[in-house]
Amino acid sequence: MYDLLKVLAAQLLMPLPISLGLMAVGLVLLALRWRRAGQSAVGGGLVLLLLASWGPVADRLLMPFETRYPSLTALPDDKALAAVVVLGGGWEPEAPRSSVSRLNDSSAIRLMEGIRLWRQRPALPLMVSGASRDPDIAPVARGYASAAAEMSVPEEQLQVLDWPTDTGLEARAVREALGEGARMVLVTSASHMPRSMRHFRQAGLDPLAAPTHYLTQHLRDGKLDHWIPSSTHLRKSERAVYEALGLLAVGFEH
Repeated sequence: MYDLLKVLAAQLLMPLPISLGLMAVGLVLLALRWRRAGQSAVGGGLVLLLLASWGPVADRLLMPFETRYPSLTALPDDKALAAVVVLGGGWEPEAPRSSVSRLNDSSAIRLMEGIRLWRQRPALPLMVSGASRDPDIAPVARGYASAAAEMSVPEEQLQVLDWPTDTGLEARAVREALGEGARMVLVTSASHMPRSMRHFRQAGLDPLAAPTHYLTQHLRDGKLDHWIPSSTHLRKSERAVYEALGLLAVGFEH
């Protein structure tokens, strides 16, 4: 039941559904001749949608999540590191494409960053994680493993965690694999990193953040497309809301 509520909240508490809902309520109120209330609801929904789709607003909502942890350009000289861990994302396992092309944008970039860091310490295991709540969709961890193998990561260095369906479960799976208190490199999207770090710390691990897949653009204020509302900016606002809700839920999942 909790998983269902979490999925519903993630879908319904986004700017677009809320905006459309407000506008729909407003139209109903107008039909009932409650003119002032109807106009306010329609106007509020439209303003919310425009603001969420506007670059200056979207970037300022998402940037605090993406800049919480600095990019990890090189692994530290830390002999205590136990693994490089790449968290799961989305993919299309049945698509007639190469192993890398089956991964969506965030998954492909996460894997590339994980392999880049792993090559600096190839004696470490590269741990790939993630599964879908839909039993008909193969775990993305297997897609990671296939793509990594094609990029010359030895099979004996790959550890596949193909059962966790969310970040909290991934943290527990890594703890079971590496042990309590293990220090590991954690690779995931920059916006997802604050929530991931909290999950892994709550699970009793010592993660080293390696954020990647940035959606906010560095020094883009002068570009025209930054000022024009678009679905790209709306996606950033949705991501910020999603991660804020996820951070609130961490306490309930440990």
